[in-house]
Amino acid sequence: MADKLTTVLWYDGDADEAARFYAETFPDSSVGTIFRAPSDFPSGSKGDALTVEFTLLGRAFSGLNGGDLFKPNESVSFMVVTEDQAETDRYWNAIVGNGGQESECGWCKDKWGFSWQITPRTLLESQAAGGEEARRAFEAMMTMQKINVAAIDAARKGD
Repeated sequence: MADKLTTVLWYDGDADEAARFYAETFPDSSVGTIFRAPSDFPSGSKGDALTVEFTLLGRAFSGLNGGDLFKPNESVSFMVVTEDQAETDRYWNAIVGNGGQESECGWCKDKWGFSWQITPRTLLESQAAGGEEARRAFEAMMTMQKINVAAIDAARKGD
């Protein structure tokens, strides 16, 4: 990894599977070097993947196969800004359809427990606009799991 700052994500032995899924799902994503154990160790065997370097939407990550000691939680999430309903659906459906779970207000979890916010740009723009437009869009969002772009746009207009 050439980046000075790399986010390391903790996995329970399947960082390589997660990295492949992310690379197949999101543009500008790829799997890099997989560092393997040079010999047997207390919780694994020679050849097991220890860490997996990957790029997700152009950002460097490393997946650490650290075991089941730590679990991801909602205190850290990945926000993916989408341009339209088709892109929103594609990412949401890929994450949820691959063993993930739906949540509220555009949030979902992948099968490894990491939280994602699949956020259409129109929702962010409505909040930046402030006032009644922001209130209407926010209230519409609060009724949703996956964000419905047309409903947010209608709320922004007051329809």
